[in-house]
Amino acid sequence: MKTILHKAETRGHANHGWLDSHHTFSFADYYDPQRVHFGALRVLNDDRVAAGKGFGQHPHDNMEIVSIPLFGDLEHKDSMGNVAVIRKGEIQVMSAGTGIFHSEYNRNTDMETQFLQIWVIPNKRNVTPRYDQISITDIAKEDELYQILSPSPDDQGVWIHQQAWFHLGELSEGWTGSYKLKGEDTGVYFFVLEGEVTVAGQKLSKRDGFGVSETSEIEITANSEAQLLIMEVAMH
Repeated sequence: MKTILHKAETRGHANHGWLDSHHTFSFADYYDPQRVHFGALRVLNDDRVAAGKGFGQHPHDNMEIVSIPLFGDLEHKDSMGNVAVIRKGEIQVMSAGTGIFHSEYNRNTDMETQFLQIWVIPNKRNVTPRYDQISITDIAKEDELYQILSPSPDDQGVWIHQQAWFHLGELSEGWTGSYKLKGEDTGVYFFVLEGEVTVAGQKLSKRDGFGVSETSEIEITANSEAQLLIMEVAMH
């Protein structure tokens, strides 16, 4: 088993006033040659957007982009004609492919919005751009690691062009279980949204990240009430 630990306080940080962002991996002006990616997981940004502010229209290509709101309402517009609002309990995915433009704004004028911005390197280049957004409230299960993303449009959750499976766990104190890897040559990146957990013997607190590879099953214990994001991705 191979592991890598990224404590919350070691992340890159940029505060632009309207945007307060923590970067688990190298992004924009934050660069650490030891923290460029974990397999196909390229970006994991923990973003807080001030009331009424946001990202103006900007381009992307050849990247799978996943947004998971944690608080507030985020309004999305793109060059494919999609206009939508994503909220906590939902997940949004874009395959940028041959190229898209999009913008994201905090729709609220009286409170900030918090969301995770995740980029996954695709296994296919120059695909037709695609957008999808679903509620994950209906598939959420307490004390269970439930799937929210996969490589297949026929599977539970949203899908992307990569061997990747994302799960969420909303866990009670004392819960124990394990995560069994689904893919070949994949690793798992754990990111603690709330509480404290122990993964493969490593204690993790809020916003800590922990990558595990070269194994087939990983033991998990919730040391308190906890919310855990699990991202299994291709390593090569």
